[in-house]
Amino acid sequence: MIKEKIKNRITEVFKDVLDDDSIELFRETTAENIEAWDSLSHISIIVAIEKEFNIKFDLKDIMQLQNIGEFIDLIEQKIF
Repeated sequence: MIKEKIKNRITEVFKDVLDDDSIELFRETTAENIEAWDSLSHISIIVAIEKEFNIKFDLKDIMQLQNIGEFIDLIEQKIF
């Protein structure tokens, strides 16, 4: 339930940052699956998610992320 709420919130962040209302995120989603998700937009996404959840990521945490599922898990760890 918590993971689903986090996924819904980050989906809205992705839609806003990438200016694409058609984006759907799944646990397996990676940057390769979303054309507009490049290295520059990745920074914007990270900053927007930090603001959305009022958290801060460590660089080492971000560098280890492989997909949206791991991103959701990391956010959950940071907020609880």
